Amino acid sequence: MRIAQPALSSSMKSIRSGSVWIILSTVIIYSCYSVHYYQFENLPSPLTADQAGKRGFSEFQAIKHVKALTDFGPHPVGSDSLDLALQYVLAEVENIKKNAYYEVDVEVDFFHAKTGANRLTSGLFRGKTVVYADLKHVVLRILPKFTANEAADNTILVSSHIDTVFSTGGAGDCSSCVAVMLELARGISQRAHGFKNGVIFLFNTGEEEGLSGAHSFITQHPWSKTIRLAVDLEAMGVGGKSGIFQAGPHPWAIENFASAAKYPSGNIIAQDLFSAGVIKSATDFQVYKDVAGLSGLDFAFTDNGAVYHTKNDKLDLLKSGSLQHLGENMLAFLLRIASSPHLPKGKDMDRELKTGHDNAIFFDILGTYMIVYSQRFASMLHNSVILQSLLIWAASLFMGGSSAIISLGLSCLSAILMMLFSISFSAFVAFILPQISPSPVPYVANPLLVLGLFAAPALLGALTGQHLGYLILKKYLLNVYSKKKQLPSVIIADLVKLEAERWLYKAGFVQWLVLLIVGNYYKIGSSYLAVFWLVPPAFAYGLLEATLTPARLPKPLKLATLLMGLAVPILISSGTFIRLAGTIIGMAVRFDRNPGGTPEWLWNVIISTFIAVCICLTFIYILSYVHISGAKRSIILAISILFGLSLTLVLSGFTQPFTEDTARAVNVVHVVDSSGRYGEKQDPLSYISLFSNTPGKLEKEVEQIKEGFKCGEDKVVDFVAFSVNYGCWTHDDTESGWSESDIPTLHVDSDTKGEERLTRVSIDTKSSTRWSLAINTQEIEDFVLKAWDTGNSDELIPYGNKTSVDGWHHIQFSGGKESPRKFELALFWSVKTMPSADNVDRTIQDHRPLLKLRTDVDRLTPKAERVLAKLPTWCSLFGKSTSPLTLAFLSSLPVNF
Repeated sequence: MRIAQPALSSSMKSIRSGSVWIILSTVIIYSCYSVHYYQFENLPSPLTADQAGKRGFSEFQAIKHVKALTDFGPHPVGSDSLDLALQYVLAEVENIKKNAYYEVDVEVDFFHAKTGANRLTSGLFRGKTVVYADLKHVVLRILPKFTANEAADNTILVSSHIDTVFSTGGAGDCSSCVAVMLELARGISQRAHGFKNGVIFLFNTGEEEGLSGAHSFITQHPWSKTIRLAVDLEAMGVGGKSGIFQAGPHPWAIENFASAAKYPSGNIIAQDLFSAGVIKSATDFQVYKDVAGLSGLDFAFTDNGAVYHTKNDKLDLLKSGSLQHLGENMLAFLLRIASSPHLPKGKDMDRELKTGHDNAIFFDILGTYMIVYSQRFASMLHNSVILQSLLIWAASLFMGGSSAIISLGLSCLSAILMMLFSISFSAFVAFILPQISPSPVPYVANPLLVLGLFAAPALLGALTGQHLGYLILKKYLLNVYSKKKQLPSVIIADLVKLEAERWLYKAGFVQWLVLLIVGNYYKIGSSYLAVFWLVPPAFAYGLLEATLTPARLPKPLKLATLLMGLAVPILISSGTFIRLAGTIIGMAVRFDRNPGGTPEWLWNVIISTFIAVCICLTFIYILSYVHISGAKRSIILAISILFGLSLTLVLSGFTQPFTEDTARAVNVVHVVDSSGRYGEKQDPLSYISLFSNTPGKLEKEVEQIKEGFKCGEDKVVDFVAFSVNYGCWTHDDTESGWSESDIPTLHVDSDTKGEERLTRVSIDTKSSTRWSLAINTQEIEDFVLKAWDTGNSDELIPYGNKTSVDGWHHIQFSGGKESPRKFELALFWSVKTMPSADNVDRTIQDHRPLLKLRTDVDRLTPKAERVLAKLPTWCSLFGKSTSPLTLAFLSSLPVNF
């Protein structure tokens, strides 16, 4: 019998030459870009008021609201500008009420929330109690006039917040959301006469201070008892497509949104990352879900994530079509569910969710169609794919014998080496980048730089690791073929290369099968990605490459197999991977929650590792074609040029890490520190503190500001909610702009010692209505907080159910101008810290105070004002719920007071 002998060397190298790979790479890159564009950048055309009509949604009208709100400037809780913003929204909803359709009943409530405490214990709220007072919200309820009573008992909540952090006018977060809600309410007020359910629009304040607005409404407003479904509108950037990043827990809302929305956008991946704490943030939806027990949807704008909570959250960056996209989607969705007689009740949801299988898996395709299916169906589908894959592998290995089993193991080794080398190459660059570049994160303003800085070495590492595995596999197969095949050595060498190539390709099946098994076991919604990266490439291979007998000699893998196998995975996931990478890059601006507390290279390593993992998971099929082609040198050269060019741009200063539109996050705080002087007469320490949540030193900024700043790690500033481990400070000319009467006091009123020690401490925050208090839980077992200047003693935080983090429980307080300023704190000591000889020695040696207090005042001292005036244009103040304002007072109570 004569066996056909393939001629490999010349034909294979011509088929997979450098020019072919350039064309193939261009096609794949363009396909990925196109998918990302259509999925995230392709926005609808804005409509004018005339085009939208009375019942439609007009972005031109919504933009007017955004401009009006941002013109007020930053409007945080307790500010005069927030009062103006509230009055604007109130006037607009009154106008909606006035012009509503005559068969529609519109009610407006300017709700004043009393004091309350948010005691969520999960996520960012672990070890914390958020207390609020004197919050005002605008609430609008729309009902069909002739069935108002029935509809009023079954309502849908649409919510967002008016307030901003102190550092921005908040065009994205969340004036854009408020504007969309106002325009939605106008349209709904013309169409609600046929509704079976009411719609409540909540314009709350206090979200930026710990979700206080949502909590106060849910726990205090009478209408909250009628809500069956909650929809929250948020922003973690400015504009773009507002997508769903949290849904459920009941799937009814996401199923109806997928059916109704014109441009559906959303992905379970974002929900998985949010739930896992990878995205360290919280929205009002957490209150609606955890406190009120509601299901629903959580939307967010995510474009330009680097400008979040900075001065650049501005109208200029709001892309045309962004509000039209969200508005049309929401309008269609609300019309559908408000007219539905099947709006789930709370008890119905609880009963269905007890089965544990009703969470929804969801993702959109090119922003035009959304796939939604239940966790139960996902488990069935995944189990089916896993079982069939294992059966096919078992049959294949049984026919191939021991050599096939060893070859499979070696191909898996190549995938492991690929991952190790890719992460190592990329992480090495990430590690040394802060040592040689002007900034540890030089790519923030130019995100495409990560392609050269991290993706290029990651791809080179992946190719190197897989090639090493290829050589090991080839050596083993050469030994096998030499024993079994009676062929010339040249032919055997070519056959071994072809066989090794096939095993490298099939290693991708194993890689994604393992991920699918793990994801299915833990019921991770994002596991749908593994199905799409496993099934289509395996199907293409089985259709075009597989043979029924192992005796048949291997042939070169067809390029058609690669193109057919990757078409669906690229369509489904490439846009999501690109968007996720962009989101992670933007988060670099605010990564260092305790400035100077993490190595400068850490965020680079996180980004580079993410990119390396994505490259290894998705390029495993493509790179398996490279090793016997004539394009290896061309590919390595192209990768090296890309890396060298990117590094040159960074080191030469041609590209700047930050710009006026993508600024570095900094804080300028005038600190008056009276800590450690309890019972002593000594002057407080006054200085300006400059620090940044963006990795990197501040020498360049200080050089431009002047003003006598010194920088380093030898002055740690404890701001109660966080610590500044690296920062800059100056004591020059810092005695004006504040007085002793501003300094808060902690006074021990009584200290009862016995079997149970009880200490009562009075707290006077003076002019501050925004403060943070940390209680040492190594000493204190429990506590009760009361407000004393509200006409009676309101118990804000009752006894019991306290959690702690690192030995501290934090109380975060914020409120309006009429908030209480005097409090009583009852401290119940832990039994194990009751006074004894041993405990006294331990207490004296323990430098941790019993209480730490920081009060914030929204006031600029002359020195802080000069520093801010000289702040470089590439810097911006950054605000969050734990950030101090521009004037902060520090005080403490020692353990051995």
